[in-house]
Amino acid sequence: MSGNGKAVALAYSGGLDSTALLILLKERYGFEQVIPVLVDVGQGEEDVKVAKERAEILGEELVFYDAKKEFVTEYVYKCIKANGSYEGYPVGTSMSRVLIASKVVETALERGAEAVPHGCTGKGNDQYRMEVTFKYYSSDVKIIAPVRELNLIRSQEEEILRKHGIDPEKRVGKIGGDVNIWSHSIGSGQLEDLSTQVTSDYLWATSIEEADENGVEVTVEFEEGVPTAVDGVTDPVSMLTYLNELGGRNGVGRIDILEDGIIGLKSREIYEAPAAVILLKLHADLEHLVLTKEQLRLKFEVDRLWADMVYHGMWLHPLKRDLDAFIDSTQRYVNGKYKVRLFKGNILILERDSKDSLFAPELRSIKKSGFDQRDATGAVSVYTLPYRLLRMKGR
Repeated sequence: MSGNGKAVALAYSGGLDSTALLILLKERYGFEQVIPVLVDVGQGEEDVKVAKERAEILGEELVFYDAKKEFVTEYVYKCIKANGSYEGYPVGTSMSRVLIASKVVETALERGAEAVPHGCTGKGNDQYRMEVTFKYYSSDVKIIAPVRELNLIRSQEEEILRKHGIDPEKRVGKIGGDVNIWSHSIGSGQLEDLSTQVTSDYLWATSIEEADENGVEVTVEFEEGVPTAVDGVTDPVSMLTYLNELGGRNGVGRIDILEDGIIGLKSREIYEAPAAVILLKLHADLEHLVLTKEQLRLKFEVDRLWADMVYHGMWLHPLKRDLDAFIDSTQRYVNGKYKVRLFKGNILILERDSKDSLFAPELRSIKKSGFDQRDATGAVSVYTLPYRLLRMKGR
């Protein structure tokens, strides 16, 4: 493919893939101008710094978006309300890719760029998430995927960086991964066995053995399904940063699972997500306190479908928006305050309080009269009728 001297807006993180693309798009594809678009979704100051340094070495001026607050309020909050977990993975990367891709398209349209390249491999999930977003916001935009098109492997990309004076190892951790404020995916697709540990790559969550011996108490407040204060911290970004640090220091948030990817192949995936693990646990518990049995049963199925759609790159699908509307309608009474203790990887609930609680010990407790138990006799008798019928029919 030839660029014919035109510009492209590149989804750029400063990692191995996107840095190699910054080089290949000019040398191999012939584009005159490559506009690297760096979106900060909470990957950390060090990652952002490395990305900027690498772009500078290659003589490229990047476009930078600080999208941390947008990511939390427009994506993470939806995830919390939906108890968003796919096979044990608190969906994070799958959401951040949509936000990043939308900023890339926005830049491409503003700058008159011909195409939008990305560094996703042909074996992973992100190619679907990125390209769906590209096409949704600009149906005729040209997409370039050099890693997939040139069938590149990591050693080839590392050599490309070395030839241009960039140390491919100059990244956080040894095997790399994807970091955002909600989750850290460690070496996705690189773990080739079922036992190797990569303790050096955890950024937040310490091991159980090294966790604080005393643990720590933390208070979390929710309004309409989303956190509004954590130990008095109220800024959306600061709340998650605080919980990642506090939870991680106490061994909360390490996840090691087998995951079924979009194309149906299994991979071993390692994540850390202290804030996500804490908030999703407390939110689900609060829902059980304030929602009815019937609401919870239906919402469980809706939540599962929501997470499945988001994981599979369907954030922008009309059905997903419909699910959001239902989920939002359930959150009116999801208000409450929790005091918990974080200790050696555990989240111990110490106190629950909600003005909308449906917990009624004055009715349910066997220590209190509540209601006349004799009233249940007829209800139980009718409830048993189908079983009496089955017995009569020999079934």
